[in-house]
Amino acid sequence: MRPIQITFDAADPLRLGTFWAEALGYHLEPPPSGYASWGAFLTSLGIPATEHNRACAIVDPEGRGPRIYFQRVSGAGNADGLHLDITVGLAETPAGRRREIDAEAARLCELGGRPHRIVDREGEYWVVLHDPEGNAFCLQ
Repeated sequence: MRPIQITFDAADPLRLGTFWAEALGYHLEPPPSGYASWGAFLTSLGIPATEHNRACAIVDPEGRGPRIYFQRVSGAGNADGLHLDITVGLAETPAGRRREIDAEAARLCELGGRPHRIVDREGEYWVVLHDPEGNAFCLQ
């Protein structure tokens, strides 16, 4: 198995990384050993503070999921056909799953996500949202 990294283009990498860390139960990647913060590390490399938000990465605290990297790109948030599906509805019953999905959608909207549409057909239910920069993802 080859490890993968998922990369998002972003206008504000730290904001988008923080949103997705909350959505997925990830954490912001810690700075290199010996540095109290990413800012301290980047400053040590001579990178000006105005460039400290040019990238951000989040990691699975259990080390199982892929690293997700956010890189600053002007005009970010364009649809390229790639999106994440997040499984949050784990209840035994359809009504229970729907409640779990709706609750997580509400939580993510409070963090800056935006509702797009609800799909409720043939016994299936999921919610399509946009992250703070317009990237679509689904809660199922």
